[in-house]
Amino acid sequence: MKFKFAGLTNQEVTDSRSQYGTNVLTTMDRETFWDKLFNNAKDPIIVILLFALGITIVLTILGYTEWYESVGIAIAVFVATFVATWSEHSNENEFQKLLEEASMIQVKVFRNNHLTEIRINDLVVGDYIRLQPGDTIPTDGVLIAGDLEVNEASLTGESEPVHKKFNPEDTSPENSKQDSHVFRAALIEDGEGVMKATAIGDKTRYGETMQEIITAEDRLSPLQEKLTLLGKHISTFGYIGASFIFVAFLFNHIFLQTEGGLAAYMLLPTGEIITHIVTAAILAIIVIVVAVPEGLPMMIAMVLALNMKKLLAVKVLVRKLLGIETAGSLTVLFSDKTGTLTQGKLVVEEFLTGNNERYQELTTIPDNLRHMVAFSLRNNTSASIDLTDPQNPQLLGADRTEQAMLRFMTPLLKQEAEISIVDMIAFNSSRKFSAMQVEGEHNLTLIKGAAEVILANCTSYLDGNGNKVALTDTSSLEAEMSNLSGRAMRLLAVAITDTPINENKKLAQDLTLLGIFGMRDALRTNSYASVKTAKDAGVHVVMITGDAKETAQAIGTDVGLFTDKSNTITSTELAKLSDAELKQILPDLSVIARAYPKDKSRLVKIAKEMGWVVGMTGDGVNDAPAVKNADVGFSMGSGTEMTKESSDIVILDDNFSSITTAMLYGRTLFKSIRKFLIFQLTVNLSAILVAFLGPFFGFDLPLTMTQLLWINIIMDTLAGLAFAGEAALDRYMLEKPIPKNEQLINKDMWSSILINGGIAALISMIFLTYDPVRELFSRGMDIHSKEAEAVFLTAFFGFFVFMHAFNTFNARTESLNLFEHILKNKLFLGVIVTIFTVQTVFIYIGGEILRTVPLQPMEWLYIVTFSMILIPIDLTRKLVRNIWFNNPVLKSTN
Repeated sequence: MKFKFAGLTNQEVTDSRSQYGTNVLTTMDRETFWDKLFNNAKDPIIVILLFALGITIVLTILGYTEWYESVGIAIAVFVATFVATWSEHSNENEFQKLLEEASMIQVKVFRNNHLTEIRINDLVVGDYIRLQPGDTIPTDGVLIAGDLEVNEASLTGESEPVHKKFNPEDTSPENSKQDSHVFRAALIEDGEGVMKATAIGDKTRYGETMQEIITAEDRLSPLQEKLTLLGKHISTFGYIGASFIFVAFLFNHIFLQTEGGLAAYMLLPTGEIITHIVTAAILAIIVIVVAVPEGLPMMIAMVLALNMKKLLAVKVLVRKLLGIETAGSLTVLFSDKTGTLTQGKLVVEEFLTGNNERYQELTTIPDNLRHMVAFSLRNNTSASIDLTDPQNPQLLGADRTEQAMLRFMTPLLKQEAEISIVDMIAFNSSRKFSAMQVEGEHNLTLIKGAAEVILANCTSYLDGNGNKVALTDTSSLEAEMSNLSGRAMRLLAVAITDTPINENKKLAQDLTLLGIFGMRDALRTNSYASVKTAKDAGVHVVMITGDAKETAQAIGTDVGLFTDKSNTITSTELAKLSDAELKQILPDLSVIARAYPKDKSRLVKIAKEMGWVVGMTGDGVNDAPAVKNADVGFSMGSGTEMTKESSDIVILDDNFSSITTAMLYGRTLFKSIRKFLIFQLTVNLSAILVAFLGPFFGFDLPLTMTQLLWINIIMDTLAGLAFAGEAALDRYMLEKPIPKNEQLINKDMWSSILINGGIAALISMIFLTYDPVRELFSRGMDIHSKEAEAVFLTAFFGFFVFMHAFNTFNARTESLNLFEHILKNKLFLGVIVTIFTVQTVFIYIGGEILRTVPLQPMEWLYIVTFSMILIPIDLTRKLVRNIWFNNPVLKSTN
């Protein structure tokens, strides 16, 4: 169809742009790298660290601590915030590339008496824009020429295309009727036309909705809420521990080391008393620092950074880092049908012949029948078939049904022989068929149309050899057609006849049936398995679709959504339910048919009120609020920019299986955090207990303040790296979701932390006070001599670090097999070797700073042997747990 308009002149374009602006949409303000860094520094754990850093800096200035203690804490803070910021900033850049690609879309527009192409952002009010099938409408406006079938699902949620036509009497937006209005983000499915732009950029309906999304408030993720609570608990524990240690240190000097108790102690020189008080205060502050797991924020950032490329490779773009963890905690996922569970396009799934044989593949249809069907479809269409790329033909002017059948016949679409058209009958809704009378290779009338209409006039069918066979009984065919309709298939029959088209355009009575096509928006090949994976993971999946109830139920059945208690309701039925009634049925609700975008927002609100962690998928403009308000919003790669802006995660391939992949990585992150906390809090508990108990056994500082900071930094930083690379195990998707209100540290974790931390402290005190152990490091000297004491305390320092380094093997798995999947974490063994190496080197070079002296080979052997003690202890704990309580590994695989 040809259109000719003069369009705007260059001067008119300039004037319009000055008056109305451009077609650029205002998007959310982008945080700079430094803004993100500042915001990440507000993490509750980081805030505690910064407070401790401030105190140590003051003490360093006053001369009570060494400079490297402050530097150590500062490095931990910087690395943690920098890694998180860099990962998020990098992903945001990836997202910006998507938006930039959208802004580079070229639009055909009439200007200066020519049809030209310009960028979508360069359109102005008054532009005359050419529209063709496959185009996305770039502005709001009025159709001034042509007829269009417009899919407005991205705006209204309605999946059926809307007919738009030019009304010559209505050419202004004020007076135009609704059937000539067109709106930004709608898709042209069929037809051609020209529109006049009446609203652009933020003034379009699309732009106005986007402004509402931009102003919506962000929300805390479940992990952030848990971390905030954990930060408060750790702070409280640290303050209490610090107070006890302050008292214990002074108690040792006043009552244990000074004869005569408090009265005698008060007679000591004032400087000595002040030194004791300051030392006790510094030790208490160090304990607060030790209580905080500095490596946790860094470990979370490292897990995300390491998995980001893996996720991007499987078409998952994480915009907000904690969104991936929230995906692992999902309780319910509200999912679109079209394009997510299904392919988003009509495809042929069944071909039914006249003798009731069914075929799913073109190549399996008998040759003679196959070629006749191809001839009939190829020549009974008003579409233009472009075979420039034979594997991907361009079908211009074909509706969805015709496209599905023609694509099914792709290898046979090429035609050598000349065919001439004698007469034709165009399809319309009343006659429900189209016909084309042709001459050439075959002199036939070709018919296609509604299966029940065509079948009623068929007297024969074409068999596999190309022979006509009388069709006397259609009951079996009708039964199979009913079965296909029950599976949500659209049926269309193809037939031929020797009878020419008559003047009254009636359907001939002697048709020969070639076959019946069964078409539908087919499931993605992995949808059933992916839904099963989500359901096995305890995630309640609810499909939301604009389809009719029967169609929705058929798709829901095929994708495996239904259980014995599952039910389907329509949007109308949903609207009649009170919030209390909806909460009652939501656990058993699997499909919502004839749904509107507003239904999604209500479902998110209700599910969150029930304490569920809510996931929502969306692609259209009206989906954006629900996607924004869900705990984790998934937008589709083919969706509108607005929905992508509102989401936490972009599913680039629109595939439900990519969502379950995001869930798996989210659960892996949560597991890694818990493993790290088991390990780190065990270290912290034992270190605090040793610092507290030491003075009562005659040791002012079993571990010096510098050693405590060293243990904290090396353990936190390196161990965080060790757990960051943990493998994403399929068995994680067999566990139930973590409830929103569940503590980050569960009962099994507490048993590990308290038992191993307590026993580590007990063994440390035995190591310090048992003379036979001292003798192993005496080198033939008096065990109480200054030289022997230096060797012994160095050995204790090495023992304490190595003991907890070996405990990483306990912490990384709930299983009795400590080497389970260990090679899948490529970082783990390397990091553990690094911890041993760094500790060994610094014992040799630490000197006065770390209070160490070089050790002999046999002394190293003793240390390594003793330090393995927590491995059999924790294995015993796990064995008792498995016998008397639930085995978490078996629980996740049953």
